[in-house]
Amino acid sequence: MNTKQKVIVVGGGIGGLAAAMALVQQNIEVVLLEQAEEIKEIGAGIQLGPNAYAALDALGVGEAARNRSVFTDYLLMMDAVDAKEVGRMEVGEAFRKRFGNPYGVIHRADIHLSILEAVEKHPLISFHVNTRIERVEVKSDGVEVTDTAGNSFTANALIGADGVRSVVRELLIGDPPRVTGHVVYRAVIEKEEMPEDLRVNAPVLWAGPRCHLVHYPLRGGEQYNLVVTFHSREQEHWSVREGSKEEVLSYFQGIDPSPRRLLSLPKSWKRWATADREPVEKWSQGLATIVGDAAHPMTQYLAQGACMALEDSVVLGQAIRQCDHDLEKAFRLYEKIRIPRTARVVWSAREMGRLYHAKGAERLVRNQLWKGRTQERFYDAVEWLYSWNLDNCMQQ
Repeated sequence: MNTKQKVIVVGGGIGGLAAAMALVQQNIEVVLLEQAEEIKEIGAGIQLGPNAYAALDALGVGEAARNRSVFTDYLLMMDAVDAKEVGRMEVGEAFRKRFGNPYGVIHRADIHLSILEAVEKHPLISFHVNTRIERVEVKSDGVEVTDTAGNSFTANALIGADGVRSVVRELLIGDPPRVTGHVVYRAVIEKEEMPEDLRVNAPVLWAGPRCHLVHYPLRGGEQYNLVVTFHSREQEHWSVREGSKEEVLSYFQGIDPSPRRLLSLPKSWKRWATADREPVEKWSQGLATIVGDAAHPMTQYLAQGACMALEDSVVLGQAIRQCDHDLEKAFRLYEKIRIPRTARVVWSAREMGRLYHAKGAERLVRNQLWKGRTQERFYDAVEWLYSWNLDNCMQQ
């Protein structure tokens, strides 16, 4: 392998750290640029499907992530209006046998830390914090990145992993975000504050008209993640700010008391006005490409945002290996494989959101969709998503 290659990775989130690990597995030096003062993760819990654990294993951090995960027993959808069960998918032994890995939940900071620990130990990775890029020049033989302080960085290639507001994507593609009008509130509740009857080892989704809420355990069941989503009455802009209990309660009228009581528990809320982007046919420009939310920001309804970032990184590394370190050729192969799959996830997430927020006759239809469905049929429906692994990840 050519040990003289160097790649700049912009962004120190889950996608950026995963990309860095994939690159050093190919003996490529990584310069990681992060705009924050330190490399850390914010937010609350996330869900990890079997495909995510397969990717974490491929990146060499699977054991660390597993040690911080809670492995769930099933996925449950409830009707938030009448508190009746809509559908249940078991994710125990049969599920693990089918897909080769469990279904887990984890605090976002914990999965980030699981990758960061490996990144910090690796001699081929160097960090620059407080570094916000301003200009990218993609040349025939490499790239040059300039930050807002006037510092210049050069390398053989560039990977933008700088999230939903990606500066790299803006410079390479320049397409606008699609503001959904859906608002997400996230909070973490201590175990003793969670109602005993709702302390179940599962992601539980309460589907309501134009709104829903989700809860599941974190950190060995000592905490519970709570996420609520609603269609905003306001003209929303892509943003994150502090939220209010009063706003949340105003959107959850006509909801059964069982889930509604959860809305008063958090002492503070973070409020996300969400957006995604329309899938495009090309991510790369010569020796520059993008991964994770920079490449395919998506709504949360399929719980696959972080999972897709991890998959991206594995495929990127494998593409570099297959293309014998011809980075421009590898980037073309990477996007050829990843764009159709991630576009399917983006569109599937939108449709799942429609099911969650069904009202009127559409709600009645939704509540009958999975009646009598066997677990094998549930597994068949998610085969395309959860069966991804290192052995099949390069299939086109």
